[in-house]
Amino acid sequence: MRTWAKVLGWVYDPINKYWFKNNVKLKQIYTATFYVFDYGDYKPLDVKGKVVVDVGAYVGDSAIYFVLKGARRVFAVEPHPGAYAEMLDNIKLNNMEKVIIPINAGLASRPGMVCVENVDTNHTGVIYHRPGGCINAVPAMTLGELMNRFGVDPNDAVIKMDCEGCEFDVILNDYDHVRLFRELILEYHPRYVNESLNDLLKVLGKDYKCDIRGNEDLGIMHCTRKW
Repeated sequence: MRTWAKVLGWVYDPINKYWFKNNVKLKQIYTATFYVFDYGDYKPLDVKGKVVVDVGAYVGDSAIYFVLKGARRVFAVEPHPGAYAEMLDNIKLNNMEKVIIPINAGLASRPGMVCVENVDTNHTGVIYHRPGGCINAVPAMTLGELMNRFGVDPNDAVIKMDCEGCEFDVILNDYDHVRLFRELILEYHPRYVNESLNDLLKVLGKDYKCDIRGNEDLGIMHCTRKW
């Protein structure tokens, strides 16, 4: 990981103990870091002057990226306690406390709790934290609740989802709120939820034109509203 980070131009500061590249500073480097900053996963999303609802914000890398791309405010939703704590460090490290609003919760179609099954920050990227209770449960938040609590206007906001399966729950079961947003981008993970890419397209196709990079098992879907 460190070797590849250096190949891509990331530099580690042993005195201050963070990685940096251009205007970005991060406590740790993960595979997700490369997809956000180096591979261009979210390049198609237009965030300039807009609010971003960042679902599955992990350690804050994508939230920081959106701010640097001109986002007016980012609501960074992350259920994993370790990733959330590291996100707080990264937000402070980049002096973005006024524009990134961290939320320690899991997005779901219904209120309740979300179970964090693995407390290892390195492995949360391959686990769908499903609705339900357990020892490491955190609150579940619906999209409607988030919009009401923080005053998010969907006509002036975009959604990013990389939540290892929650995109199926939210889109298929709470679509009335999803369809209010003009633009969304998501990484889809059907193998975690026993659903299919076609299930998402069947619903989103009613209101959105979607471009896909990937295959039936994993990829990035960028959707813009038709009307």
